[in-house]
Order: sequence, then C-alpha cells, then structure tokens
Amino acid sequence: MPEQPRRTPSQAVLAVEKVEQVSPELVRITAGGDGYADFTDNVYTDKYVKILFADPRHGLTPPYDLAQLRAQGPEKLPTPRTYTIRSSDPEQRRLVIDFVVHGDEGIAGPWARQAQPGDTIVVSGAGGGYRPDPESPWHLLVGDHTALPAISSAIEAMPADAGGHVVLTVADPADRILPDVPSGVTLRWTETDDELLTVLADLPWADGHPGVFAHGERGTIKQVRALLKQHDVPRERLSISAYWARGRAEDQFQAEKREPIGQIE
Repeated sequence: MPEQPRRTPSQAVLAVEKVEQVSPELVRITAGGDGYADFTDNVYTDKYVKILFADPRHGLTPPYDLAQLRAQGPEKLPTPRTYTIRSSDPEQRRLVIDFVVHGDEGIAGPWARQAQPGDTIVVSGAGGGYRPDPESPWHLLVGDHTALPAISSAIEAMPADAGGHVVLTVADPADRILPDVPSGVTLRWTETDDELLTVLADLPWADGHPGVFAHGERGTIKQVRALLKQHDVPRERLSISAYWARGRAEDQFQAEKREPIGQIE
C-alpha cells in the first residue's frame, strides 16, 4: 500500500492588533485579520496552537512550506512553540494569547515583549481536549503561571452553581490574574509548588469523582497524579500533563515527552 502523504496543518497568518503588559511578567497579544479564516477553532477551554517563529536570516514568507523547508535543510524550519489561546472571537476574527516573559529567555517571550501592532504572527491549530463538564460533581483545577490562560477559560465556562477547588502556584501577587470563580469554588494561591502540593493533600474531598484539569511543571504534575491515584480518580476524569520541565529547554522537554521521563501515567 503506498505511503499516505503527511497531512500539513493549516497555518493562520495574523497581524498583531494590540500588545498589553497585563502584569510584570505577562504580555497579552491580540492578533487577527483575514488570515483568521485559516485558524481551526474548537470548543475546548485548553485550546492551543503552535506558533511558528522563523529565523529572519532566511527571509521566509508565511505561510511556510514546511515539507520543502525540511527537504532543503532542517535549519530553515521555523521554531514551533506551543501556547494556549486565552480567547478567540470568530465574529471579530481575532484571538488572544498570553505570553509569560522572563527577560531575554527563550524565543516566544522576547518576541512578545518587543511585538508591535502590524507585526506578523503565524499559528497552526488549534488543538485541545478539555472543557469543564457541567454534570461533574465538582471540579479541581491545578496549575502554575503556564496554566493560567486555560484555567481562566475553564472558570469562565463553568456553570454558576459549579463547586470545587482551584489551586495555583504564582509567586508574584501582581501576576495572579483570574476571572471571578463561582461562589461554590474555592481559590488558593501558593508561592511554591511544594506549598501547592501541601494544599492539595489537605483539601476536603467531596463525594463523587471530580473533573480534573492539572497542568504545569512536570515533576510537580507527577506528584499531583500520585495524589489523585490515592483518591482513585478514574483516568477518564483527568486532563493532566506537563507544560514544561524544570532544568529543560523547550526543545529537550518536547523530545522527552516520548520517553518514560516525560510521561504522566
């Protein structure tokens, strides 16, 4: 049987419309335009895209022919970075992405810090798989600064009578930005992941299995998973994965996802 050609995900070539410094370490980019028609939206609150950062030295024009560039030499391929969509608006043809910026570290953060209206941003996707189940007995949302966009969207999608807990590690109070949670949901901010794990272990455990969204640093999320196993939470009730790993560059972290060290069982 002949080999099927690799399916190429669509690329949306968007123009930056607004750049906002939301907090000391958070830059919000609003982008849109005619290219929004090539953005594959979905209903998930954790929807994410691959942002393609091309090396300007190669003079590439988007959308990029990735197969051709791969054949010419992998050094010409744009560098992909995965980001959660904070919000999308099909009527206005725009989407919003929040970037955590740590000085000159990485590729995406420095780009966002220097971005100006009119700049081009190329996104591929979106993917995703979680949305709060309105029939869930209660909800448990766990994460750090990297999970704030997805958890913010999840909170906005919860029914008004939802119950549960949100536990987040964000060290700087100025970066603790979330929508208002439903009255039946408790919100706990922690300064460290160790404190987060202590809070989780001490949470009152309501009847029924919660719908869980837990994403953040790999080592921490593995410990969260171990705690959830103690409560016999079924795997199908979980959206759980690592968004990053301490001591790992993005490319190494992504490569390790396929290895035992990178997997959350």
